Amino acid sequence: MASADLRDELGCSICLSTYTDPVMLRCGHNFCRVCIDLVLDTQDGSGVYSCPECREEFQQRPALMRNFTLCKIVKNFRQTEPHQEKITGICCTYCVDSPVPAVRSCLHCEASLCDKHLRAHSKSAEHILSDPSTSLERRKCSVHKKILEYYCTEDAACICVYCSAGEHRGHRVEMLEEASEKKEKLRNVLHKLTTKREETEERVWSLEESRRKAKEKAAGEAERVTALCTDIRRRVDDLEKKVLCEISRQEKEESLSLSALIHQLEIKKDELSRKMRHIEELCNMTDPLSVLQEPDTGDLCDPEVEGGDEDTGGHDKQLHDGGDLDVAVISHTLHTLCDVISGIRSGIYVEGPADILLDVTTAANNLHISDDLKTATGTQEKQNRPETAERFQNYQVMSRRGFTSRGHYWDVEISRSGGWRVGMCYPSIDRRGQQSLIGYNNKSWSLRRFNDHYSVIHDSKVIRLPHKIPSDRVRICLDYGAGQLSFYELCDPIRHLHTITATFSEPLHAALCVYDGCLTIIRHECQ
Repeated sequence: MASADLRDELGCSICLSTYTDPVMLRCGHNFCRVCIDLVLDTQDGSGVYSCPECREEFQQRPALMRNFTLCKIVKNFRQTEPHQEKITGICCTYCVDSPVPAVRSCLHCEASLCDKHLRAHSKSAEHILSDPSTSLERRKCSVHKKILEYYCTEDAACICVYCSAGEHRGHRVEMLEEASEKKEKLRNVLHKLTTKREETEERVWSLEESRRKAKEKAAGEAERVTALCTDIRRRVDDLEKKVLCEISRQEKEESLSLSALIHQLEIKKDELSRKMRHIEELCNMTDPLSVLQEPDTGDLCDPEVEGGDEDTGGHDKQLHDGGDLDVAVISHTLHTLCDVISGIRSGIYVEGPADILLDVTTAANNLHISDDLKTATGTQEKQNRPETAERFQNYQVMSRRGFTSRGHYWDVEISRSGGWRVGMCYPSIDRRGQQSLIGYNNKSWSLRRFNDHYSVIHDSKVIRLPHKIPSDRVRICLDYGAGQLSFYELCDPIRHLHTITATFSEPLHAALCVYDGCLTIIRHECQ
């Protein structure tokens, strides 16, 4: 009986069944979400909304708040209900000696009947039979104690025949059987909505998982870059210390060498000064005999004595050589910085001038992009990327970078079968509809392969090429300043296909369109 009582408490007053996704109004009454939504829909035109249970009115459509506690109770009850019914099934009211399972319930008699008592039961119209139920009193009007046979769509309430002639006079009413058919439709709708909600929840979970992985990957990349930069700073600091020590060592050696040279020159200067004073004394003597009798007079008259000029030249050479640092050693030490830079380039990938990478945020969901962002492959398997304003609707992708100056050319490995387009476009190109295809608007230019025919297209104008392209590579050359975009076949010798002349007004991005097969960007060069 406890299970039956609980089933009564968990019954929606609109559909008279166990709650499905119960929600609560501000007045505190609970209903199935689908049931109360339908009731509120019928009240939209009246300008006022009311609770089917207590008739409390609301000026605006009330918000439906999910009753999470009641949801859990209903879920647990549904899980245990079959088991409970086997144990405490509804029994015949008249079989008092031993419990006998009931097969029908009479709403008029408010009794449940087994097969035996059902055969003897009155067949008059007022005796309405239904599936076995322990809540027979709920099937009668609480005011008139008559069987609830009708459903008032305006008040969303089950009513008896007296109610239909009384307070519900003039309202639109239906037989409960008709309402039951609607309930079955609602159950089908509910099943579809439940399936969609489960799919949405699964998609949300998938996106949450992707966000978690992206966060982990970003954290790992940040840690790796931090460690790399720390190592770079350490190696540059060590190199700086090494170079500064070398400069300091050479400066000390040069200083000692120059000090010794200066000391020698000071001695030489003193000797020359002494000789100059002695010569001046001799020149001041008035007696020629005294001058001639002075010892070493002949040596004093010779300015080359003691190798004066040779010594001076030697001193000049030492002065010249002594002021230079060994720059070659310093340069060789600094050259190890190239090894540091090489380590940086191998430790972390940096998009260089020779790279054109595809922008996944623009890639259509029927286009697979390789991990190195250089190959686009047409696929029937949906990639499940989020729909954004930047994303192409079908089979296209554009490059991350755009070009506004200098000359550029880039090579593409093409499929010899299938349909594809390769070219360039403005970033303002449409991303939806037929007008978004490269070449089918005035914002893009393309080389196209279709049905084994090749053509160049711009602004929907098709220029058919007179020959096929047997090679598996083509080259696109851009001279932005001159306003020229050229297509070549990479064969031996290279063959010019077509050149388009235009006045470019926006940055030009590489663009690929692949219906089947694949296109791969091989390389990019600046001219």
